[in-house]
Amino acid sequence: MTRAARSPRKKKISENSRDSRVKDAFITRKPLDLNSLVQRVAFPGAGAILTFSGVVRDNAHGKAVKHLEYEAYPEMAEQTLRDIIAEIHERWSDTRVAIAHRIGTLKIGEASLIIAVAAPHRPEVYAASRYAIERIKTILPVWKKEFASDGDHWVEGPLAGELPPEKAEEIARGGAEYTPF
Repeated sequence: MTRAARSPRKKKISENSRDSRVKDAFITRKPLDLNSLVQRVAFPGAGAILTFSGVVRDNAHGKAVKHLEYEAYPEMAEQTLRDIIAEIHERWSDTRVAIAHRIGTLKIGEASLIIAVAAPHRPEVYAASRYAIERIKTILPVWKKEFASDGDHWVEGPLAGELPPEKAEEIARGGAEYTPF
């Protein structure tokens, strides 16, 4: 038997299908790579690719911020990101989404979160990206500790379930505004 006959053929992936082995949700201690996420979502039928980068700012609540620390149980957080991506695919089926969140100590100006969304048209990428950030802010099990001029403290976010998928979708489509706390 020839070598070609013994080895299984690799399945060809069409332009619009995704290889299930491609990882699209990341929790990492390494600096985030925007270009890597863009490459993961790009496809020939994409007419729009949108990225969102959440970065550490130098102030919060009227106080100077020195740096932030993020903590997470990476496997659980990555599964939550995959769940959010699945929700997006249910609502905007032609999208491709990749999300990365950094944990550990982050300096001012460093990216803590990157979302990349690609789709045939711009309305879907805007809506899907907005949906992703609203859901991440309410259900992602990542915790933030702020080191500010008045000391350090954990930043409390909304409680899980406070912003259900339907409300996030309404916000993403521009029909409502989310005002936390």
